[in-house]
Amino acid sequence: MGKLRIGVLASGGGTNLQAIMDACARGEIDGDVVIVISDKADAFALERARKKGIPAVVIAPKGLNREEHEKLIYESLSKEKTDLVVLAGYMRILTPWIIQRYEGKMMNIHPALLPSFGGSGMYGERVHKAVLDYGCKVSGCTVHFVSTDIDGGPIVLQESVPVLDNDTPESLANRIHPVEHRLYPKAIALHAAGRLKIEGRRVRILQ
Repeated sequence: MGKLRIGVLASGGGTNLQAIMDACARGEIDGDVVIVISDKADAFALERARKKGIPAVVIAPKGLNREEHEKLIYESLSKEKTDLVVLAGYMRILTPWIIQRYEGKMMNIHPALLPSFGGSGMYGERVHKAVLDYGCKVSGCTVHFVSTDIDGGPIVLQESVPVLDNDTPESLANRIHPVEHRLYPKAIALHAAGRLKIEGRRVRILQ
């Protein structure tokens, strides 16, 4: 088996994308990002890809229904022979049509400890605000395989981060980001090494 071919879907700044590309460049992931796709033409993630000479593709949803939009994404991913699809701040909910085509081959990162503070409408600052409003003492992030249940796929890795008394959603996010940037490449590296085995809801990490 050759190097893992990684396709990334991103809607924003692409800091997780950068962490993944850097980990590939350092040889920590036995793979390469081969395409970056965004639904937004001004996403800085596309600029990060272009700087590395990686195909950066805009597939805007305007005028398309969800399945038509995803078919175009699927065609672009297939053209690059993508083995693993990574969602890095991709702000659109994917339909079962594309999720089922990448079952066990699509990952996402969520800025909380799932199954808490996940699901529809829970993204970005909203997650951190909900954690603080609830009075949690810890938060963190979760890397999981994507399933048709939003934020409900089998969990690969999790790491906790303390919640401080004077935290704001922004300060909590800033403490979680470096953990995301370490944890996501680690999960992808395990997948590239063939060390992840999905057994129902659980993901076993093989030695």
